[in-house]
Amino acid sequence: MREQPRLRSVLYVPAANSRALAKAAELACDAVILDLEDAVHPEAKAGARLAARAALESGAFAGRFVAVRVNGFDEAEDGPGWLVEDLAAIVPAGPDAVLFPKIRTRDDAERAQSALDHHFAPPALRLWLMIETPRAVLDIAAIAGLAGEPDSRLAALVLGTNDLAKEMRLPPVPSRLPLLHALSACVLAARSHGLAVLDGVHAALGDTVGFEAECLQGRGLGFDGKTLIHPAQIEPANRLFGPSEAELADARALIAAFEAPENAGRGVIVVDGRMVERLHYEMALRLVALA
Repeated sequence: MREQPRLRSVLYVPAANSRALAKAAELACDAVILDLEDAVHPEAKAGARLAARAALESGAFAGRFVAVRVNGFDEAEDGPGWLVEDLAAIVPAGPDAVLFPKIRTRDDAERAQSALDHHFAPPALRLWLMIETPRAVLDIAAIAGLAGEPDSRLAALVLGTNDLAKEMRLPPVPSRLPLLHALSACVLAARSHGLAVLDGVHAALGDTVGFEAECLQGRGLGFDGKTLIHPAQIEPANRLFGPSEAELADARALIAAFEAPENAGRGVIVVDGRMVERLHYEMALRLVALA
Protein backbone atom coordinates (compact mmCIF):
# COMPACT_ATOMS: atom_id res chain seq x y z
CA MET A 1 0.00 0.00 0.00
CA ARG A 2 1.20 3.48 -0.86
CA GLU A 3 2.15 6.28 1.46
CA GLN A 4 -0.64 8.83 1.73
CA PRO A 5 0.42 11.59 -0.68
CA ARG A 6 -0.21 15.27 -0.72
CA LEU A 7 -3.95 15.55 -1.38
CA ARG A 8 -4.63 18.68 -3.41
CA SER A 9 -7.08 17.00 -5.79
CA VAL A 10 -9.12 13.91 -4.91
CA LEU A 11 -11.55 12.76 -7.61
CA TYR A 12 -14.74 10.80 -6.93
CA VAL A 13 -15.22 8.12 -9.58
CA PRO A 14 -18.55 6.23 -9.74
CA ALA A 15 -17.51 2.59 -9.71
CA ALA A 16 -20.55 1.70 -11.82
CA ASN A 17 -19.22 3.83 -14.69
CA SER A 18 -16.72 1.67 -16.59
CA ARG A 19 -15.61 4.51 -18.84
CA ALA A 20 -14.91 6.80 -15.87
CA LEU A 21 -12.99 4.01 -14.13
CA ALA A 22 -10.76 3.46 -17.15
CA LYS A 23 -10.11 7.17 -17.59
CA ALA A 24 -9.40 7.85 -13.90
CA ALA A 25 -6.24 5.76 -13.93
CA GLU A 26 -4.62 8.25 -16.33
CA LEU A 27 -5.64 11.52 -14.70
CA ALA A 28 -3.33 13.91 -12.85
CA CYS A 29 -5.28 14.01 -9.57
CA ASP A 30 -3.40 13.21 -6.38
CA ALA A 31 -5.85 10.45 -5.42
CA VAL A 32 -9.11 8.88 -6.52
CA ILE A 33 -12.12 7.69 -4.54
CA LEU A 34 -13.92 4.78 -6.15
CA ASP A 35 -17.49 5.45 -5.10
CA LEU A 36 -19.90 2.69 -4.12
CA GLU A 37 -22.27 4.96 -2.22
CA ASP A 38 -24.13 8.08 -3.39
CA ALA A 39 -22.94 7.96 -7.00
CA VAL A 40 -24.34 4.44 -7.54
CA HIS A 41 -28.02 3.57 -8.01
CA PRO A 42 -29.23 0.83 -5.64
CA GLU A 43 -29.76 -1.60 -8.51
CA ALA A 44 -26.17 -1.06 -9.66
CA LYS A 45 -24.50 -1.58 -6.26
CA ALA A 46 -23.48 -5.20 -6.81
CA GLY A 47 -21.98 -4.50 -10.23
CA ALA A 48 -20.16 -1.41 -8.95
CA ARG A 49 -18.64 -3.42 -6.12
CA LEU A 50 -17.29 -6.01 -8.53
CA ALA A 51 -16.04 -3.35 -10.93
CA ALA A 52 -14.16 -1.56 -8.15
CA ARG A 53 -12.53 -4.77 -7.04
CA ALA A 54 -11.57 -5.66 -10.60
CA ALA A 55 -10.06 -2.20 -11.13
CA LEU A 56 -7.97 -2.50 -7.97
CA GLU A 57 -6.77 -5.99 -8.83
CA SER A 58 -6.00 -5.15 -12.45
CA GLY A 59 -3.05 -2.94 -11.60
CA ALA A 60 -4.55 -0.08 -13.61
CA PHE A 61 -4.13 2.19 -10.59
CA ALA A 62 -0.55 1.16 -9.84
CA GLY A 63 1.26 4.15 -8.43
CA ARG A 64 -2.00 5.98 -7.72
CA PHE A 65 -3.42 6.40 -4.21
CA VAL A 66 -6.91 4.86 -4.21
CA ALA A 67 -9.62 5.10 -1.59
CA VAL A 68 -13.00 3.36 -1.83
CA ARG A 69 -16.13 4.98 -0.43
CA VAL A 70 -18.31 2.19 0.91
CA ASN A 71 -21.95 2.30 1.90
CA GLY A 72 -22.80 3.38 5.44
CA PHE A 73 -23.96 1.68 8.60
CA ASP A 74 -27.57 2.81 8.39
CA GLU A 75 -29.09 -0.15 6.59
CA ALA A 76 -32.54 1.42 6.51
CA GLU A 77 -30.96 4.07 4.31
CA ASP A 78 -28.26 2.17 2.49
CA GLY A 79 -29.80 -1.23 1.92
CA PRO A 80 -29.50 -4.62 3.63
CA GLY A 81 -25.97 -5.91 3.86
CA TRP A 82 -24.36 -3.45 1.47
CA LEU A 83 -21.55 -2.39 3.80
CA VAL A 84 -20.63 -5.96 4.72
CA GLU A 85 -20.61 -6.95 1.06
CA ASP A 86 -18.56 -3.87 0.15
CA LEU A 87 -15.87 -4.64 2.70
CA ALA A 88 -15.79 -8.35 1.89
CA ALA A 89 -15.14 -7.53 -1.77
CA ILE A 90 -12.91 -4.47 -1.45
CA VAL A 91 -10.56 -5.09 1.49
CA PRO A 92 -8.83 -8.12 -0.11
CA ALA A 93 -8.26 -6.10 -3.31
CA GLY A 94 -5.85 -3.80 -1.50
CA PRO A 95 -7.12 -0.21 -1.61
CA ASP A 96 -5.00 2.38 0.19
CA ALA A 97 -7.93 3.71 2.22
CA VAL A 98 -11.60 3.05 2.88
CA LEU A 99 -13.89 6.07 3.22
CA PHE A 100 -16.89 5.63 5.50
CA PRO A 101 -19.82 8.03 4.91
CA LYS A 102 -22.22 9.67 7.34
CA ILE A 103 -20.05 9.44 10.43
CA ARG A 104 -21.90 11.20 13.23
CA THR A 105 -20.08 10.41 16.48
CA ARG A 106 -16.88 8.99 17.93
CA ASP A 107 -18.76 5.70 18.33
CA ASP A 108 -19.39 5.65 14.57
CA ALA A 109 -15.69 6.27 13.94
CA GLU A 110 -14.68 3.42 16.25
CA ARG A 111 -17.27 1.20 14.60
CA ALA A 112 -15.77 1.95 11.20
CA GLN A 113 -12.29 1.01 12.39
CA SER A 114 -13.63 -2.18 13.98
CA ALA A 115 -15.35 -3.08 10.70
CA LEU A 116 -12.00 -2.94 8.91
CA ASP A 117 -10.37 -5.04 11.61
CA HIS A 118 -13.22 -7.54 11.40
CA HIS A 119 -12.52 -7.98 7.68
CA PHE A 120 -8.81 -8.60 8.38
CA ALA A 121 -7.65 -5.39 6.76
CA PRO A 122 -3.85 -5.10 6.77
CA PRO A 123 -2.42 -2.59 9.27
CA ALA A 124 -1.43 -0.19 6.49
CA LEU A 125 -5.01 0.22 5.23
CA ARG A 126 -6.11 3.72 6.21
CA LEU A 127 -9.45 4.90 7.48
CA TRP A 128 -11.02 8.04 6.01
CA LEU A 129 -14.18 9.49 7.52
CA MET A 130 -16.84 11.69 5.93
CA ILE A 131 -18.05 14.61 8.01
CA GLU A 132 -21.41 15.60 6.57
CA THR A 133 -23.85 16.10 9.44
CA PRO A 134 -24.28 18.73 12.17
CA ARG A 135 -23.86 15.99 14.79
CA ALA A 136 -20.45 15.09 13.35
CA VAL A 137 -19.30 18.70 13.45
CA LEU A 138 -20.37 19.00 17.08
CA ASP A 139 -18.43 15.80 17.92
CA ILE A 140 -15.49 16.50 15.59
CA ALA A 141 -12.82 16.79 18.30
CA ALA A 142 -13.70 13.35 19.66
CA ILE A 143 -13.93 11.84 16.16
CA ALA A 144 -10.52 13.16 15.17
CA GLY A 145 -9.15 12.05 18.53
CA LEU A 146 -9.41 8.45 17.35
CA ALA A 147 -6.13 9.12 15.56
CA GLY A 148 -4.39 9.28 18.93
CA GLU A 149 -5.38 5.77 19.94
CA PRO A 150 -2.94 2.84 19.62
CA ASP A 151 -3.12 1.13 16.21
CA SER A 152 -5.49 3.78 14.85
CA ARG A 153 -6.02 3.67 11.09
CA LEU A 154 -7.54 7.16 10.89
CA ALA A 155 -5.68 9.31 8.35
CA ALA A 156 -8.13 11.82 6.85
CA LEU A 157 -11.38 13.70 7.33
CA VAL A 158 -13.44 14.40 4.19
CA LEU A 159 -16.08 17.12 4.25
CA GLY A 160 -19.46 16.41 2.69
CA THR A 161 -20.50 20.03 2.36
CA ASN A 162 -23.60 19.45 0.24
CA ASP A 163 -25.10 17.04 2.76
CA LEU A 164 -24.03 19.27 5.62
CA ALA A 165 -25.74 22.29 4.05
CA LYS A 166 -28.87 20.22 3.49
CA GLU A 167 -28.94 19.02 7.11
CA MET A 168 -28.40 22.58 8.32
CA ARG A 169 -31.21 23.79 6.02
CA LEU A 170 -28.97 26.37 4.41
CA PRO A 171 -29.81 28.19 1.18
CA PRO A 172 -27.07 28.14 -1.48
CA VAL A 173 -24.59 30.92 -0.67
CA PRO A 174 -21.53 31.28 -2.93
CA SER A 175 -19.44 32.65 -0.06
CA ARG A 176 -20.27 29.56 2.08
CA LEU A 177 -20.44 31.97 5.02
CA PRO A 178 -22.97 29.83 6.97
CA LEU A 179 -20.58 26.86 6.74
CA LEU A 180 -17.40 28.62 7.81
CA HIS A 181 -17.67 27.65 11.47
CA ALA A 182 -18.14 23.99 10.58
CA LEU A 183 -15.30 24.03 8.04
CA SER A 184 -12.89 25.67 10.45
CA ALA A 185 -13.85 23.32 13.29
CA CYS A 186 -12.98 20.34 11.11
CA VAL A 187 -9.65 21.83 10.07
CA LEU A 188 -8.77 22.56 13.71
CA ALA A 189 -9.64 19.00 14.75
CA ALA A 190 -7.66 17.50 11.89
CA ARG A 191 -4.59 19.61 12.60
CA SER A 192 -4.79 18.79 16.31
CA HIS A 193 -4.34 15.11 15.49
CA GLY A 194 -2.10 15.18 12.42
CA LEU A 195 -4.83 14.26 9.94
CA ALA A 196 -5.32 15.27 6.34
CA VAL A 197 -8.54 17.21 5.76
CA LEU A 198 -10.33 17.64 2.43
CA ASP A 199 -12.88 20.26 1.44
CA GLY A 200 -16.20 19.23 -0.10
CA VAL A 201 -17.17 19.17 -3.76
CA HIS A 202 -18.29 22.06 -5.95
CA ALA A 203 -21.25 20.73 -7.90
CA ALA A 204 -21.69 23.51 -10.50
CA LEU A 205 -19.50 22.07 -13.25
CA GLY A 206 -19.70 25.09 -15.53
CA ASP A 207 -18.88 27.56 -12.76
CA THR A 208 -15.11 27.79 -13.15
CA VAL A 209 -14.87 31.11 -11.35
CA GLY A 210 -16.91 29.82 -8.41
CA PHE A 211 -14.86 26.62 -8.23
CA GLU A 212 -11.56 28.50 -8.15
CA ALA A 213 -12.92 30.87 -5.51
CA GLU A 214 -13.87 27.87 -3.35
CA CYS A 215 -10.40 26.39 -3.78
CA LEU A 216 -8.80 29.64 -2.65
CA GLN A 217 -11.19 29.86 0.27
CA GLY A 218 -10.51 26.24 1.22
CA ARG A 219 -6.77 26.71 1.10
CA GLY A 220 -7.14 29.88 3.14
CA LEU A 221 -9.08 27.94 5.78
CA GLY A 222 -6.29 25.36 5.97
CA PHE A 223 -7.62 22.43 3.92
CA ASP A 224 -5.07 20.19 2.24
CA GLY A 225 -7.12 19.96 -0.93
CA LYS A 226 -10.54 19.47 -2.45
CA THR A 227 -12.72 16.56 -3.43
CA LEU A 228 -13.77 16.73 -7.08
CA ILE A 229 -16.53 15.38 -9.29
CA HIS A 230 -15.11 16.06 -12.76
CA PRO A 231 -11.66 15.77 -14.38
CA ALA A 232 -11.84 19.43 -15.50
CA GLN A 233 -11.53 20.41 -11.82
CA ILE A 234 -8.17 18.68 -11.33
CA GLU A 235 -5.86 21.29 -12.85
CA PRO A 236 -7.24 24.29 -10.95
CA ALA A 237 -7.31 22.30 -7.68
CA ASN A 238 -3.67 21.25 -8.12
CA ARG A 239 -2.67 24.78 -9.00
CA LEU A 240 -4.61 26.61 -6.30
CA PHE A 241 -3.83 24.22 -3.45
CA GLY A 242 -0.17 24.31 -4.41
CA PRO A 243 2.24 27.17 -3.79
CA SER A 244 2.61 29.86 -6.46
CA GLU A 245 5.99 30.75 -7.93
CA ALA A 246 5.99 33.94 -5.88
CA GLU A 247 5.32 31.99 -2.66
CA LEU A 248 8.09 29.54 -3.48
CA ALA A 249 10.56 32.32 -4.23
CA ASP A 250 9.70 34.01 -0.93
CA ALA A 251 10.07 30.72 0.98
CA ARG A 252 13.45 29.98 -0.59
CA ALA A 253 14.71 33.44 0.22
CA LEU A 254 13.62 33.04 3.83
CA ILE A 255 15.31 29.63 4.08
CA ALA A 256 18.52 31.00 2.62
CA ALA A 257 18.51 33.89 5.08
CA PHE A 258 18.06 31.67 8.12
CA GLU A 259 20.76 29.27 6.90
CA ALA A 260 23.30 32.02 6.22
CA PRO A 261 26.33 31.73 8.56
CA GLU A 262 25.77 35.18 10.06
CA ASN A 263 22.28 34.15 11.22
CA ALA A 264 23.27 30.84 12.80
CA GLY A 265 21.45 30.34 16.09
CA ARG A 266 19.21 33.37 15.67
CA GLY A 267 15.54 33.05 16.48
CA VAL A 268 14.43 36.25 14.77
CA ILE A 269 15.85 37.95 11.67
CA VAL A 270 14.78 40.54 9.10
CA VAL A 271 14.19 39.36 5.52
CA ASP A 272 13.23 41.90 2.86
CA GLY A 273 12.19 44.38 5.51
CA ARG A 274 10.01 41.85 7.34
CA MET A 275 10.70 40.43 10.80
CA VAL A 276 10.47 36.62 10.72
CA GLU A 277 10.88 33.91 13.33
CA ARG A 278 12.03 30.31 13.17
CA LEU A 279 8.41 29.21 12.89
CA HIS A 280 8.32 31.03 9.54
CA TYR A 281 11.50 29.17 8.56
CA GLU A 282 9.82 25.85 9.41
CA MET A 283 6.75 26.84 7.40
CA ALA A 284 8.96 27.75 4.44
CA LEU A 285 10.75 24.39 4.62
CA ARG A 286 7.40 22.60 4.55
CA LEU A 287 6.17 24.65 1.59
CA VAL A 288 9.29 23.92 -0.46
CA ALA A 289 9.17 20.23 0.48
CA LEU A 290 5.55 19.98 -0.66
CA ALA A 291 6.37 21.74 -3.93
